[in-house]
Amino acid sequence: MLKRILVALSGSPFTTSAIRHATELGAGHHARVFGVTVTDLERLEDIGPVPVGAAAAAHALAEHRLATAREALEISINEFTAACQTAKLDSTLYMEEGDCLEKFMSLSRYSDLTVIGLRGLFEYGVVQNPRDTILKAIARGLRPILAVAEQYRPVKRVMVAYNGSIESAKAMKSFVWINAWPGVEVRVICIGDKRDVPGLLADASEYFTEHGYSTDSEHRAGDPHKELLKAAGEWKADMIVMGATSRSKLGRLIWGDTALDVLENSTIPVFLSQ
Repeated sequence: MLKRILVALSGSPFTTSAIRHATELGAGHHARVFGVTVTDLERLEDIGPVPVGAAAAAHALAEHRLATAREALEISINEFTAACQTAKLDSTLYMEEGDCLEKFMSLSRYSDLTVIGLRGLFEYGVVQNPRDTILKAIARGLRPILAVAEQYRPVKRVMVAYNGSIESAKAMKSFVWINAWPGVEVRVICIGDKRDVPGLLADASEYFTEHGYSTDSEHRAGDPHKELLKAAGEWKADMIVMGATSRSKLGRLIWGDTALDVLENSTIPVFLSQ
């Protein structure tokens, strides 16, 4: 059941797509949509070491970054407000200040699905290494996540990455329980050389079928790092479903670094859960 959707208004090239995904899901499920902006002044003003005699230039650069961020923030807010009004949605806008990760994680506690961009979270086009915040959010348990691509596309075909692990099973079940995309075509894929692959695929396919999805399966040998996105492209998938869990090192997710690779390189949305 999908009743509360949180969408990050990050002022990035992915924000328009995130808003569209969130508002279309909200309209389709009569769900409330929460838009959130977070302005972290300390982070935005941090331009790194300042050489002797360059204080004035550093101050000007910091002011420029803040102005750029505020402009991007205003555009995102206006776009979100207009989309919600057009769809006649029950919506709420949060405009927060402070640590972007802390604020966002706090709000996400009471959402059924969090929609973000694949690469970037509240950097507003001026903060370096935008992927770091997303990885930290995943490591701290932000899930389920719909990480959307820059270019919007309707979700009609979904590829589910499954390897028999608890994490991938939880992602599969979370996708079904939320039921955000009823009626989509599902393909369950297992990549690797496990002996029990036929049984895993049969069980997972049966699970989806009994929940009303048109389902088939695929087994590929090889490296999941290389094969998952390749398989999704060949099948013309509109979204990938996969599990993710933090390990001792930030960014090491289930399937080794496969989830990280997908987040960095995918051109289609990714549904992450655990």
